[in-house]
Amino acid sequence: MTTTAKPHPTLQGLYAITPDFGGDSGTLYRQVQAALEGGVRWLQYRDKSPDHQRRSHEAAALLALCRRHRARLIINDDLDLARQVGADGVHLGQQDTGVGAARQQLGPQALIGATCHDSLELAEQAVAEGASYCAFGRLFPSQTKPQARPAPLHLLTSARDRLGVSVVAIGGLNLHNAPAAIRAGADAVAVSGALFGATDIRAEAHLLSGLFDPAQHLEKSE
Repeated sequence: MTTTAKPHPTLQGLYAITPDFGGDSGTLYRQVQAALEGGVRWLQYRDKSPDHQRRSHEAAALLALCRRHRARLIINDDLDLARQVGADGVHLGQQDTGVGAARQQLGPQALIGATCHDSLELAEQAVAEGASYCAFGRLFPSQTKPQARPAPLHLLTSARDRLGVSVVAIGGLNLHNAPAAIRAGADAVAVSGALFGATDIRAEAHLLSGLFDPAQHLEKSE
């Protein structure tokens, strides 16, 4: 199946996913600020707690930070929160709201990502329903989701060739293994622990973002 490109911005580069800060909003803001200063232009706010009021405040504050740095904010799994704060989009798992329903509610310009694990079939279905990008993984051992089933690197190549949307590599990505995912076909690499667990988050973000410099793309195409 081959699809045409969608009329939304292409997701490319370093895609940061916030880890669980245990309700410490101050640390969340400081670390995200450092990541944005280091070059993050795509940020996913991921918080599974039931504290809706805190999550609403945090999402609104993160959106303001993203706007200052010309970055885009994507909300994990919470369509209502994304709509409430005016985020740029949502990322949906297989057990969440369907991509089609999200596209209908958020409109044609929203960024809608879909977790596709190790399945091109799931990805093709998500694209048919209006997904902006498809995320594949885990590609490497992951502390965030250690039980997630693995996906091979060559899946990124197949996805790049068959899908008309951005391909995102996820799961255990860091500065050392991300180049392999990029060479295999990833338009973006989703990073959480390796970024927010770094001693110098700003410097780590700068190095990870640098993997997508033109010189790196020359290596990828060889």
